[in-house]
Amino acid sequence: MIHIFSYRDNHYIYDTGSGALHMTDRETADYLRSKEGEEVDLSAISPEKIREIESDVESLVREGLLYREEVTTYPPKSTEIKALCLHICHDCNLRCRYCFADEGAYHSVREKMSAETAKAAIDFLIENSGNRKVLEVDFFGGEPLMNLDVIKETVRYAKAEAAKRGKRFLFTTTTNALLLDEETIRFFNEEMENVVLSLDGRKEVHDAVRKTVNGKGSFDAVIGKVKQFVQLRGDKHFYVRGTFTAKNLDFDRDVLFLADSGFDSISMEPVVTDLSDLQIREEHLPAIKEGYDRLCDAYLERYAAGKGFNFFHFNIDLEGGPCLSKRVSACGAGNEYFSVTPNGDIYPCHQFAGDPAFRMGSVFEKKIDGSLRAQFRDSCLFTRKGCEHCFAKFICSGGCNANNYHYNGDINVPYAMTCEMMKKRIECAMHILAQKKLAKE
Repeated sequence: MIHIFSYRDNHYIYDTGSGALHMTDRETADYLRSKEGEEVDLSAISPEKIREIESDVESLVREGLLYREEVTTYPPKSTEIKALCLHICHDCNLRCRYCFADEGAYHSVREKMSAETAKAAIDFLIENSGNRKVLEVDFFGGEPLMNLDVIKETVRYAKAEAAKRGKRFLFTTTTNALLLDEETIRFFNEEMENVVLSLDGRKEVHDAVRKTVNGKGSFDAVIGKVKQFVQLRGDKHFYVRGTFTAKNLDFDRDVLFLADSGFDSISMEPVVTDLSDLQIREEHLPAIKEGYDRLCDAYLERYAAGKGFNFFHFNIDLEGGPCLSKRVSACGAGNEYFSVTPNGDIYPCHQFAGDPAFRMGSVFEKKIDGSLRAQFRDSCLFTRKGCEHCFAKFICSGGCNANNYHYNGDINVPYAMTCEMMKKRIECAMHILAQKKLAKE
């Protein structure tokens, strides 16, 4: 299978079987479109040019870079657990309208995870990690910094227990930054492999949805703290994560605002909500795609001027990225990765937390529901309905289990809106990859 697309008068052919991306001319693109069944007028292409195109195609086929047979083997799935998301606090000091976690409470009581439960989760992870040497823990909420003492105690305990068994931990925290101070930043810089800071962009955009408990916008309260964090973070990993809604379909302006604010590692995610005034709907897709186009242009302009930044959705590595079997396997939620709520209950991931249908056990029970785990273990790209003819399948892996389930009632039925945005972002990312490579030649 090949995917032929044009972007800003540049023409590309992407071969799904090999992962090869080819930049080409319009005649070759049109010729191959016609071979793929599209109605294309080829009358302006000379016979000599067609022979040249056919020769080039045959050469690429022989090299395994075009029309290469796609992998069809189901990936082996490990039973070793590699990561946990610890819901260290089911409470929050913000009341963001679009929050999938019910403003931190997860449709239940507001509570914090005890040190006892956190340590039991660490024991559970170590005991079920098999031969894995590197384990991961994400401190999540709600707002994790509302339970900072337990985070610190958990980190100390995890490092000590891992050392006894020849393992080590990588820690991540996701925070709204409201409680950040110099002491906490020092702790993060010493212990956290990565830190995710929530900031939606321009003040008016951020304040419209990310409000404090008294109903005021939180932008002014956090922007300085995030800037201080980034200044002190040095070369350690972090990224600023924003969410865009139907209220800011010009989200590209928010990404550029964040870049201009000194944040060079940025993610901007489409909202997942059923609130009618914020929900992204099909009629918004043209505006969203135009936003990605504008962002792609600005990204390349800044890169050429030596002012580049890292935008998560424009990162793509077709040469040395994750191995194909991992792309086929998808994210590992519900099999190699789980979330743990404050009472110790285990769920496939944070977006299933609190749903009794997806409770898989408890860190105190020290076991996982085998039938539920099998559903997630057996799910992969090849079980995703409708993915077989999509050029993006080996990059997106069939979408997010939680989004698929919440919108379609089945983890194996991709959410169409996400698919459309993903395909657009991938085309932008491929264009950027090609242009960067050209700039180096």
